[in-house]
Amino acid sequence: MNIPRLVVAAPSSGAGKTTVATGLMAALSARGLAVSPHKVGPDYIDPGYHALAAGRPGRNLDAYMCGADRVAPLFLHGAAGADVAVVEGVMGLYDGAAGQGELSSTAHVAKLLTAPVVLVVDASSQSRSVAALVHGFASWDPQVRLAGVILNRVASDRHEHLLREALEEGSGVPVLGSVRRAAAVATPSRHLGLIPAVERSAQAVAAVREMGELVAGSVDLDAVLALARSAPPLTAEPWDPAAEVAPVPGRPRIAVAGGAAFSFSYAENSELLAAAGAEVVGFDPLHDTELPAGTAGLVIGGGFPELYVGELSENARLRAAVASLAAEGVPIAAECAGLLYLGRELDGRPMCGLLDTTARMTERLTLGYREAVALGDSPLAQAGTRVRGHEFHRTVCEPGNGEQPAWAWRTPAGPRAEGFVQGSVHASYLHLHWAGVPQAAERLVRAAAARAAERA
Repeated sequence: MNIPRLVVAAPSSGAGKTTVATGLMAALSARGLAVSPHKVGPDYIDPGYHALAAGRPGRNLDAYMCGADRVAPLFLHGAAGADVAVVEGVMGLYDGAAGQGELSSTAHVAKLLTAPVVLVVDASSQSRSVAALVHGFASWDPQVRLAGVILNRVASDRHEHLLREALEEGSGVPVLGSVRRAAAVATPSRHLGLIPAVERSAQAVAAVREMGELVAGSVDLDAVLALARSAPPLTAEPWDPAAEVAPVPGRPRIAVAGGAAFSFSYAENSELLAAAGAEVVGFDPLHDTELPAGTAGLVIGGGFPELYVGELSENARLRAAVASLAAEGVPIAAECAGLLYLGRELDGRPMCGLLDTTARMTERLTLGYREAVALGDSPLAQAGTRVRGHEFHRTVCEPGNGEQPAWAWRTPAGPRAEGFVQGSVHASYLHLHWAGVPQAAERLVRAAAARAAERA
Protein backbone atom coordinates (compact mmCIF):
# COMPACT_ATOMS: atom_id res chain seq x y z
CA MET A 1 0.00 0.00 0.00
CA ASN A 2 1.22 3.47 -0.82
CA ILE A 3 0.42 5.91 1.99
CA PRO A 4 2.39 9.19 1.79
CA ARG A 5 4.04 9.55 5.19
CA LEU A 6 6.76 11.19 7.20
CA VAL A 7 8.12 11.03 10.73
CA VAL A 8 8.63 14.16 12.84
CA ALA A 9 11.65 13.68 15.11
CA ALA A 10 14.02 15.78 17.22
CA PRO A 11 17.48 15.56 18.77
CA SER A 12 15.91 15.40 22.24
CA SER A 13 12.72 15.89 24.18
CA GLY A 14 11.54 19.47 24.51
CA ALA A 15 12.56 20.60 21.03
CA GLY A 16 8.97 21.19 19.89
CA LYS A 17 8.00 17.92 18.18
CA THR A 18 4.43 18.00 19.44
CA THR A 19 3.83 21.60 18.37
CA VAL A 20 5.28 21.01 14.91
CA ALA A 21 3.71 17.58 14.36
CA THR A 22 0.28 18.68 15.58
CA GLY A 23 0.59 21.89 13.59
CA LEU A 24 1.44 19.93 10.45
CA MET A 25 -1.59 17.70 10.98
CA ALA A 26 -3.85 20.73 11.45
CA ALA A 27 -2.37 22.67 8.54
CA LEU A 28 -2.64 19.76 6.13
CA SER A 29 -6.18 19.03 7.31
CA ALA A 30 -7.07 22.67 6.68
CA ARG A 31 -6.01 22.10 3.07
CA GLY A 32 -8.73 19.50 2.78
CA LEU A 33 -6.45 16.47 3.08
CA ALA A 34 -7.36 13.40 5.11
CA VAL A 35 -4.50 13.20 7.62
CA SER A 36 -3.71 10.08 9.63
CA PRO A 37 -2.08 10.95 12.97
CA HIS A 38 0.35 8.61 14.75
CA LYS A 39 2.66 8.68 17.76
CA VAL A 40 5.75 6.58 18.44
CA GLY A 41 5.75 4.93 21.85
CA PRO A 42 3.25 4.58 24.70
CA ASP A 43 2.14 8.23 24.98
CA TYR A 44 -1.61 8.77 25.54
CA ILE A 45 -1.69 12.56 25.69
CA ASP A 46 -0.18 13.71 22.39
CA PRO A 47 -2.58 11.52 20.37
CA GLY A 48 -5.47 13.46 21.93
CA TYR A 49 -4.16 16.67 20.37
CA HIS A 50 -3.46 14.81 17.13
CA ALA A 51 -7.08 13.67 17.01
CA LEU A 52 -8.27 17.26 17.34
CA ALA A 53 -5.95 18.33 14.53
CA ALA A 54 -6.80 15.51 12.12
CA GLY A 55 -10.40 14.62 12.98
CA ARG A 56 -9.61 10.92 13.38
CA PRO A 57 -8.16 8.85 16.23
CA GLY A 58 -4.51 9.36 17.11
CA ARG A 59 -2.83 5.96 17.11
CA ASN A 60 0.35 4.70 18.74
CA LEU A 61 3.13 2.74 17.07
CA ASP A 62 5.07 0.87 19.74
CA ALA A 63 7.56 -1.76 18.65
CA TYR A 64 8.26 -2.83 22.24
CA MET A 65 4.69 -3.49 23.36
CA CYS A 66 3.24 -4.65 20.05
CA GLY A 67 6.30 -6.14 18.34
CA ALA A 68 8.30 -4.74 15.43
CA ASP A 69 6.42 -6.94 12.97
CA ARG A 70 3.12 -5.26 13.85
CA VAL A 71 4.25 -1.63 13.41
CA ALA A 72 3.67 -1.39 9.66
CA PRO A 73 0.35 -3.35 9.78
CA LEU A 74 -0.94 -1.14 12.62
CA PHE A 75 0.13 1.94 10.71
CA LEU A 76 -1.73 0.80 7.58
CA HIS A 77 -4.81 -0.04 9.63
CA GLY A 78 -4.88 3.43 11.17
CA ALA A 79 -4.02 5.21 7.91
CA ALA A 80 -6.69 3.52 5.78
CA GLY A 81 -8.29 6.10 3.48
CA ALA A 82 -5.82 8.86 4.39
CA ASP A 83 -4.10 11.17 1.91
CA VAL A 84 -1.04 11.57 4.12
CA ALA A 85 0.19 10.32 7.50
CA VAL A 86 2.21 12.27 10.05
CA VAL A 87 4.04 10.26 12.73
CA GLU A 88 5.29 12.14 15.79
CA GLY A 89 8.40 10.62 17.32
CA VAL A 90 9.34 10.12 20.97
CA MET A 91 12.27 11.63 22.90
CA GLY A 92 15.39 11.99 20.72
CA LEU A 93 15.51 10.36 17.30
CA TYR A 94 17.69 7.45 18.41
CA ASP A 95 16.37 7.03 21.98
CA GLY A 96 14.57 3.73 22.52
CA ALA A 97 13.74 1.24 25.25
CA ALA A 98 16.46 1.40 27.90
CA GLY A 99 19.13 -1.21 27.33
CA GLN A 100 17.41 -2.50 24.16
CA GLY A 101 19.39 -0.68 21.47
CA GLU A 102 17.21 1.02 18.89
CA LEU A 103 14.07 -0.94 19.86
CA SER A 104 10.97 1.28 19.89
CA SER A 105 12.95 4.43 19.07
CA THR A 106 11.72 6.94 16.52
CA ALA A 107 14.53 5.83 14.21
CA HIS A 108 13.45 2.19 14.56
CA VAL A 109 9.84 3.00 13.66
CA ALA A 110 10.92 5.22 10.75
CA LYS A 111 12.91 2.29 9.35
CA LEU A 112 10.02 -0.12 9.83
CA LEU A 113 7.82 2.31 7.88
CA THR A 114 10.54 3.25 5.33
CA ALA A 115 9.45 6.81 6.06
CA PRO A 116 11.49 9.99 5.57
CA VAL A 117 12.33 11.87 8.77
CA VAL A 118 11.95 15.59 9.42
CA LEU A 119 14.13 16.79 12.29
CA VAL A 120 12.75 19.56 14.51
CA VAL A 121 15.71 21.50 15.93
CA ASP A 122 15.47 23.91 18.84
CA ALA A 123 17.65 26.69 17.44
CA SER A 124 17.12 29.10 20.32
CA SER A 125 20.72 28.94 21.61
CA GLN A 126 22.80 28.22 18.53
CA SER A 127 23.63 29.39 15.03
CA ARG A 128 26.39 27.73 12.99
CA SER A 129 26.58 24.73 15.33
CA VAL A 130 23.20 23.62 14.03
CA ALA A 131 24.93 22.24 10.93
CA ALA A 132 27.17 19.96 12.99
CA LEU A 133 24.18 18.72 14.97
CA VAL A 134 22.10 17.93 11.88
CA HIS A 135 25.06 16.37 10.08
CA GLY A 136 25.63 14.06 13.04
CA PHE A 137 22.01 12.93 13.19
CA ALA A 138 21.86 12.45 9.41
CA SER A 139 25.01 10.31 9.27
CA TRP A 140 24.59 8.24 12.45
CA ASP A 141 22.47 5.51 10.83
CA PRO A 142 22.53 5.29 7.01
CA GLN A 143 19.21 3.39 7.08
CA VAL A 144 17.45 6.42 8.53
CA ARG A 145 16.58 8.91 5.81
CA LEU A 146 16.82 12.30 7.46
CA ALA A 147 15.30 14.31 4.63
CA GLY A 148 14.46 17.72 6.07
CA VAL A 149 14.86 20.13 8.97
CA ILE A 150 12.34 22.44 10.61
CA LEU A 151 14.00 25.11 12.71
CA ASN A 152 12.06 25.92 15.88
CA ARG A 153 12.18 28.87 18.29
CA VAL A 154 14.04 31.07 15.84
CA ALA A 155 14.57 34.56 17.25
CA SER A 156 14.74 36.84 14.17
CA ASP A 157 15.31 37.14 10.44
CA ARG A 158 19.05 37.52 11.09
CA HIS A 159 19.05 34.38 13.25
CA GLU A 160 17.21 32.43 10.54
CA HIS A 161 19.67 33.61 7.89
CA LEU A 162 22.64 32.37 9.93
CA LEU A 163 20.99 29.00 10.55
CA ARG A 164 20.05 28.45 6.91
CA GLU A 165 23.49 29.50 5.71
CA ALA A 166 25.21 27.03 8.06
CA LEU A 167 22.92 24.17 7.10
CA GLU A 168 23.34 24.85 3.40
CA GLU A 169 27.12 24.73 3.77
CA GLY A 170 27.51 21.87 6.19
CA SER A 171 24.65 19.39 6.34
CA GLY A 172 23.15 18.77 2.94
CA VAL A 173 19.72 18.51 4.56
CA PRO A 174 17.14 21.01 3.26
CA VAL A 175 15.35 23.41 5.58
CA LEU A 176 11.58 22.97 5.25
CA GLY A 177 10.57 25.74 7.61
CA SER A 178 11.52 28.17 10.32
CA VAL A 179 9.16 28.60 13.27
CA ARG A 180 9.50 31.69 15.46
CA ARG A 181 9.15 31.66 19.21
CA ALA A 182 5.43 31.58 19.96
CA ALA A 183 4.37 31.29 23.58
CA ALA A 184 0.74 31.68 22.51
CA VAL A 185 0.60 28.09 21.27
CA ALA A 186 2.32 26.56 24.29
CA THR A 187 0.22 23.84 25.89
CA PRO A 188 0.22 23.73 29.71
CA SER A 189 1.82 20.80 31.50
CA ARG A 190 1.69 19.12 34.90
CA HIS A 191 3.17 16.08 36.65
CA LEU A 192 2.80 13.56 33.77
CA GLY A 193 3.32 15.93 30.83
CA LEU A 194 0.85 17.95 28.79
CA ILE A 195 -2.68 18.39 30.09
CA PRO A 196 -4.86 16.02 28.02
CA ALA A 197 -6.97 17.64 25.32
CA VAL A 198 -10.15 16.14 26.75
CA GLU A 199 -9.66 18.21 29.91
CA ARG A 200 -9.07 21.51 28.10
CA SER A 201 -11.95 21.35 25.65
CA ALA A 202 -12.32 24.72 23.92
CA GLN A 203 -8.81 25.79 24.93
CA ALA A 204 -7.32 22.66 23.36
CA VAL A 205 -9.24 23.25 20.14
CA ALA A 206 -7.95 26.82 20.02
CA ALA A 207 -4.37 25.72 20.76
CA VAL A 208 -4.46 23.16 17.94
CA ARG A 209 -5.86 25.75 15.54
CA GLU A 210 -3.05 28.15 16.49
CA MET A 211 -0.46 25.41 15.99
CA GLY A 212 -1.85 24.79 12.51
CA GLU A 213 -1.77 28.47 11.63
CA LEU A 214 1.77 28.86 12.98
CA VAL A 215 3.07 25.90 10.96
CA ALA A 216 1.14 26.90 7.82
CA GLY A 217 2.80 30.32 7.94
CA SER A 218 6.28 29.02 8.74
CA VAL A 219 6.73 25.73 6.89
CA ASP A 220 6.75 24.90 3.16
CA LEU A 221 3.78 22.53 3.16
CA ASP A 222 4.22 21.70 -0.53
CA ALA A 223 7.77 20.53 0.18
CA VAL A 224 6.52 18.52 3.17
CA LEU A 225 3.89 16.81 1.02
CA ALA A 226 6.44 16.08 -1.71
CA LEU A 227 8.68 14.50 0.90
CA ALA A 228 5.83 12.39 2.30
CA ARG A 229 4.92 11.24 -1.20
CA SER A 230 8.49 10.09 -1.79
CA ALA A 231 8.06 7.24 0.71
CA PRO A 232 7.97 3.88 -1.08
CA PRO A 233 4.97 1.53 -0.95
CA LEU A 234 4.70 -0.71 2.11
CA THR A 235 4.41 -4.42 1.44
CA ALA A 236 2.75 -5.28 4.78
CA GLU A 237 -0.93 -6.10 5.10
CA PRO A 238 -3.10 -3.84 7.28
CA TRP A 239 -3.68 -5.09 10.81
CA ASP A 240 -7.16 -6.57 11.20
CA PRO A 241 -8.58 -7.00 14.71
CA ALA A 242 -10.98 -9.66 13.44
CA ALA A 243 -8.00 -11.81 12.42
CA GLU A 244 -6.50 -11.58 15.93
CA VAL A 245 -9.39 -12.95 18.00
CA ALA A 246 -12.10 -15.57 17.72
CA PRO A 247 -15.64 -14.14 17.95
CA VAL A 248 -17.49 -15.00 21.15
CA PRO A 249 -21.26 -15.60 20.90
CA GLY A 250 -23.76 -13.73 23.02
CA ARG A 251 -22.62 -10.13 22.36
CA PRO A 252 -21.90 -9.25 26.01
CA ARG A 253 -21.93 -5.56 26.87
CA ILE A 254 -18.57 -4.26 28.08
CA ALA A 255 -18.50 -0.78 29.61
CA VAL A 256 -15.32 1.25 29.07
CA ALA A 257 -14.60 4.22 31.35
CA GLY A 258 -13.76 7.54 29.72
CA GLY A 259 -13.97 11.25 30.33
CA ALA A 260 -11.43 13.59 31.89
CA ALA A 261 -10.43 11.25 34.75
CA PHE A 262 -9.89 8.16 32.57
CA SER A 263 -8.72 9.46 29.20
CA PHE A 264 -5.86 7.01 28.56
CA SER A 265 -6.81 4.32 26.07
CA TYR A 266 -5.67 2.79 22.79
CA ALA A 267 -8.24 2.69 20.00
CA GLU A 268 -7.16 -0.84 19.11
CA ASN A 269 -8.19 -2.15 22.54
CA SER A 270 -11.84 -1.33 21.95
CA GLU A 271 -11.59 -2.55 18.35
CA LEU A 272 -10.36 -5.91 19.61
CA LEU A 273 -13.19 -6.14 22.14
CA ALA A 274 -15.70 -5.46 19.37
CA ALA A 275 -14.01 -7.96 17.04
CA ALA A 276 -14.23 -10.58 19.80
CA GLY A 277 -18.00 -10.09 19.89
CA ALA A 278 -18.53 -7.49 22.61
CA GLU A 279 -20.84 -4.51 22.50
CA VAL A 280 -18.53 -1.73 23.69
CA VAL A 281 -20.29 1.12 25.55
CA GLY A 282 -18.59 4.14 27.09
CA PHE A 283 -19.38 5.85 30.39
CA ASP A 284 -17.89 8.71 32.42
CA PRO A 285 -17.32 8.05 36.15
CA LEU A 286 -17.24 11.79 36.80
CA HIS A 287 -20.80 12.34 35.62
CA ASP A 288 -22.67 9.03 35.21
CA THR A 289 -24.29 7.75 38.39
CA GLU A 290 -25.10 4.34 36.92
CA LEU A 291 -23.24 1.85 34.76
CA PRO A 292 -24.70 1.11 31.32
CA ALA A 293 -27.63 -1.26 31.65
CA GLY A 294 -26.68 -4.89 31.21
CA THR A 295 -22.95 -4.37 31.79
CA ALA A 296 -21.30 -7.79 31.74
CA GLY A 297 -17.69 -6.59 31.74
CA LEU A 298 -15.87 -3.44 32.80
CA VAL A 299 -12.66 -1.77 31.60
CA ILE A 300 -11.21 1.18 33.52
CA GLY A 301 -8.04 2.51 31.95
CA GLY A 302 -5.50 5.16 32.85
CA GLY A 303 -5.85 8.86 33.43
CA PHE A 304 -5.79 11.36 36.27
CA PRO A 305 -8.16 10.30 39.07
CA GLU A 306 -5.92 12.10 41.58
CA LEU A 307 -7.05 15.42 40.05
CA TYR A 308 -10.73 14.50 40.32
CA VAL A 309 -10.61 12.54 43.55
CA GLY A 310 -13.33 14.69 45.13
CA GLU A 311 -15.82 14.27 42.30
CA LEU A 312 -15.09 10.55 41.97
CA SER A 313 -15.54 10.05 45.70
CA GLU A 314 -18.76 12.05 45.82
CA ASN A 315 -20.27 9.90 43.06
CA ALA A 316 -21.16 7.27 45.66
CA ARG A 317 -23.91 5.70 43.53
CA LEU A 318 -21.48 4.76 40.79
CA ARG A 319 -18.87 3.54 43.25
CA ALA A 320 -21.52 1.28 44.80
CA ALA A 321 -22.56 0.04 41.35
CA VAL A 322 -18.96 -0.90 40.52
CA ALA A 323 -18.59 -2.71 43.85
CA SER A 324 -21.85 -4.56 43.23
CA LEU A 325 -20.63 -5.60 39.80
CA ALA A 326 -17.51 -7.14 41.30
CA ALA A 327 -19.58 -8.92 43.95
CA GLU A 328 -21.58 -10.53 41.13
CA GLY A 329 -18.39 -11.88 39.55
CA VAL A 330 -18.46 -9.58 36.52
CA PRO A 331 -14.96 -9.41 34.98
CA ILE A 332 -13.22 -6.08 35.60
CA ALA A 333 -9.91 -5.00 34.05
CA ALA A 334 -8.29 -1.86 35.49
CA GLU A 335 -5.03 -0.11 34.59
CA CYS A 336 -3.20 2.50 36.65
CA ALA A 337 -5.92 5.11 37.24
CA GLY A 338 -8.44 2.27 37.24
CA LEU A 339 -6.42 0.52 39.93
CA LEU A 340 -6.56 3.65 42.10
CA TYR A 341 -10.32 3.93 41.57
CA LEU A 342 -10.94 0.34 42.68
CA GLY A 343 -9.01 0.67 45.95
CA ARG A 344 -10.31 1.69 49.36
CA GLU A 345 -8.94 5.23 49.34
CA LEU A 346 -7.06 7.70 47.14
CA ASP A 347 -5.40 10.57 48.98
CA GLY A 348 -7.70 9.93 51.93
CA ARG A 349 -10.96 9.96 49.94
CA PRO A 350 -13.15 6.84 49.62
CA MET A 351 -13.03 4.99 46.31
CA CYS A 352 -14.85 1.81 45.22
CA GLY A 353 -13.38 -0.45 47.89
CA LEU A 354 -13.03 -3.55 45.70
CA LEU A 355 -9.37 -3.91 46.66
CA ASP A 356 -7.85 -3.70 50.12
CA THR A 357 -5.34 -1.03 49.16
CA THR A 358 -4.90 2.68 49.72
CA ALA A 359 -3.17 5.00 47.25
CA ARG A 360 -1.55 8.41 47.48
CA MET A 361 0.28 10.90 45.28
CA THR A 362 4.07 11.18 45.61
CA GLU A 363 6.83 13.27 44.06
CA ARG A 364 8.52 10.22 42.56
CA LEU A 365 7.89 9.35 38.91
CA THR A 366 7.76 5.64 38.08
CA LEU A 367 8.35 5.24 34.36
CA GLY A 368 9.48 2.56 31.94
CA TYR A 369 8.79 -0.47 29.84
CA ARG A 370 8.21 -3.75 31.67
CA GLU A 371 8.36 -7.38 30.57
CA ALA A 372 6.00 -9.19 32.90
CA VAL A 373 4.57 -12.63 33.58
CA ALA A 374 1.08 -13.32 34.95
CA LEU A 375 1.28 -14.90 38.41
CA GLY A 376 -2.21 -16.40 38.32
CA ASP A 377 -5.34 -16.75 36.24
CA SER A 378 -7.39 -13.58 35.82
CA PRO A 379 -9.96 -12.07 33.44
CA LEU A 380 -7.05 -10.81 31.30
CA ALA A 381 -4.43 -13.55 31.35
CA GLN A 382 -3.74 -17.17 32.16
CA ALA A 383 -1.01 -17.88 34.68
CA GLY A 384 2.38 -17.84 32.99
CA THR A 385 1.34 -15.49 30.17
CA ARG A 386 4.17 -13.14 29.23
CA VAL A 387 3.40 -9.57 28.23
CA ARG A 388 5.19 -6.33 27.52
CA GLY A 389 3.74 -3.15 28.99
CA HIS A 390 4.51 0.31 30.25
CA GLU A 391 4.40 1.93 33.69
CA PHE A 392 3.91 5.71 34.15
CA HIS A 393 2.63 7.23 37.40
CA ARG A 394 3.39 9.34 40.47
CA THR A 395 1.28 7.39 42.95
CA VAL A 396 1.94 4.45 45.23
CA CYS A 397 -0.42 1.78 46.53
CA GLU A 398 -0.13 0.39 50.02
CA PRO A 399 -1.30 -3.23 49.67
CA GLY A 400 -3.71 -4.84 52.08
CA ASN A 401 -4.24 -8.53 52.57
CA GLY A 402 -5.80 -11.28 50.52
CA GLU A 403 -5.21 -10.21 46.93
CA GLN A 404 -2.89 -12.16 44.67
CA PRO A 405 -0.41 -10.05 42.67
CA ALA A 406 -1.22 -9.70 38.98
CA TRP A 407 2.26 -9.60 37.46
CA ALA A 408 5.92 -10.10 38.25
CA TRP A 409 8.95 -8.66 36.49
CA ARG A 410 12.66 -8.29 37.08
CA THR A 411 14.19 -5.08 38.40
CA PRO A 412 17.82 -4.23 39.22
CA ALA A 413 16.91 -4.89 42.86
CA GLY A 414 15.39 -8.29 42.08
CA PRO A 415 11.94 -9.66 41.15
CA ARG A 416 8.97 -7.41 41.80
CA ALA A 417 5.33 -8.47 42.18
CA GLU A 418 2.76 -5.87 41.17
CA GLY A 419 -0.96 -5.38 40.88
CA PHE A 420 -3.93 -7.27 42.28
CA VAL A 421 -6.11 -10.19 41.25
CA GLN A 422 -9.15 -10.80 43.39
CA GLY A 423 -12.04 -12.89 42.14
CA SER A 424 -13.10 -11.44 38.79
CA VAL A 425 -10.98 -8.29 39.20
CA HIS A 426 -7.60 -7.65 37.57
CA ALA A 427 -6.00 -4.32 38.54
CA SER A 428 -2.45 -3.16 37.88
CA TYR A 429 -0.25 -0.16 37.19
CA LEU A 430 0.88 -1.88 33.98
CA HIS A 431 -0.53 -0.39 30.77
CA LEU A 432 -0.96 -2.91 27.94
CA HIS A 433 -1.50 -2.31 24.25
CA TRP A 434 -3.79 -5.20 23.40
CA ALA A 435 -2.60 -5.34 19.79
CA GLY A 436 0.49 -6.96 21.36
CA VAL A 437 -1.63 -9.38 23.45
CA PRO A 438 -4.95 -9.76 21.60
CA GLN A 439 -5.77 -12.85 23.65
CA ALA A 440 -6.39 -10.50 26.60
CA ALA A 441 -9.34 -8.91 24.80
CA GLU A 442 -10.77 -12.29 23.78
CA ARG A 443 -10.35 -13.68 27.30
CA LEU A 444 -12.18 -10.69 28.80
CA VAL A 445 -15.05 -11.01 26.33
CA ARG A 446 -15.35 -14.75 27.02
CA ALA A 447 -15.54 -14.07 30.75
CA ALA A 448 -18.16 -11.38 30.17
CA ALA A 449 -20.21 -13.64 27.91
CA ALA A 450 -20.13 -16.42 30.49
CA ARG A 451 -21.28 -14.04 33.21
CA ALA A 452 -24.07 -12.66 31.00
CA ALA A 453 -25.25 -16.21 30.27
CA GLU A 454 -25.40 -17.00 33.99
CA ARG A 455 -27.56 -13.94 34.55
CA ALA A 456 -29.98 -14.83 31.78
